Amino acid sequence: MIARLHSLWYALRASYWFYPALFALGAFALGLMTLHLDRSGATQWLAQSDWLEPLHANGAESLLGVATGSMIGVAATVFSITIAAVAYASGNYGPRLLGNFMEDKGNQLSLATFVGTFVYGLTVLRAVRASAPGTPAFVPQLSLLMAFALLVVTTGVLVYFLHHIPASIRIDTVLEAIGQRLLRQIAARYPHAGERDPAHRALPSGGATVRAHDTGYVRVIELGTLCKVASAHGLLINLAVRTGDFVYPGCIVAHTDAPRGDPDIDAQIHQCLALGASRTAEQDIEFSIDELVEIALRALSPAINDPFTAIAVVHWMGAATAAFGRSDLAREDWQEGDAACPVARLHADFAHYLERGFVAMRSALATSRLAAIVALDTLDSAARNVRGEYRAALVRKEMRALVLQAREHLVGPDLAMVEERLRVLEHRA
Repeated sequence: MIARLHSLWYALRASYWFYPALFALGAFALGLMTLHLDRSGATQWLAQSDWLEPLHANGAESLLGVATGSMIGVAATVFSITIAAVAYASGNYGPRLLGNFMEDKGNQLSLATFVGTFVYGLTVLRAVRASAPGTPAFVPQLSLLMAFALLVVTTGVLVYFLHHIPASIRIDTVLEAIGQRLLRQIAARYPHAGERDPAHRALPSGGATVRAHDTGYVRVIELGTLCKVASAHGLLINLAVRTGDFVYPGCIVAHTDAPRGDPDIDAQIHQCLALGASRTAEQDIEFSIDELVEIALRALSPAINDPFTAIAVVHWMGAATAAFGRSDLAREDWQEGDAACPVARLHADFAHYLERGFVAMRSALATSRLAAIVALDTLDSAARNVRGEYRAALVRKEMRALVLQAREHLVGPDLAMVEERLRVLEHRA
């Protein structure tokens, strides 16, 4: 249940309607509060101040008409511009990047500000009354002053939004957002330096298996809660899935050392896993790696042929590879390296992360002399920064594999330059 709530909260924050709805409710409450203060006479000093010219009913209706009439039009325009930018970015960089733009807080909060101002203007407008026989005029000065302030704020937000949209779809900005997120994920999951890789924990033969009941991608695994479940029942649990894996009814999600299955224990284990229709970056490090790989593969495809975008991807992937290589992958933050913890993740060592990144891009990098040379330099730099000879040897093995792959695609001087670069780097090592 906790995993599902965690996943639901992430989905709400990443949706395009959550902040606008939240701001609309907040604006409605603010409007009621300022109107109450105006009715109670607490703002009488505003009408008597020298620095503020009080508005009459006609002026109040004009001001609020601008706040309501223009803001909903601006909000619709903002939404249209956002959708156009998202369509452009997903078409050029990959459809999996659609979620990155929908989750962008700048876009969400800009739309939310316009919607909130619109709701506030409607709330105050319905309370303004002109004088009539038997009915005194009511012109809420504090509410109008707040409406004016909101109009000024929304003007600034509109200027920010018009700058933010073209800046956010620049490829360098996109890659920086993904790369920085990946580096943060690595630091959060593997906060300790070292050169250990996780060891596979074998289960006794004949152990029980836990199988999936639903279909979807594993979005969240509550490892701390799962550890408590295993300890409470005296079990050893080996997860058979990672966040980002696709499961369906019958797929094995975990192994236990129990002699036979227990429906109650299975239900508790299932509650520690949350499934969804798509992958998210919340706990899925491989998702961020795959996004970078997808951009590089599309950039080096014959239809686009943009090696410089691929080179930028290689730089960020090199930084991530070095970060993995400096980390103690056997000691994660949720278990503090406790060898007695009765839960083990699916085996994910340095070779696994290297394969998800550079190995996945190898065939595309090998088709471009520029990209291949930069990849060799980047891998050489990563090999010098990782901990342990084993990890450095894996990186240098990938350098040789890249040149071997390049021999299938490059010829003449281009191939000779790539091979010469490898010789120089190996001689330095």
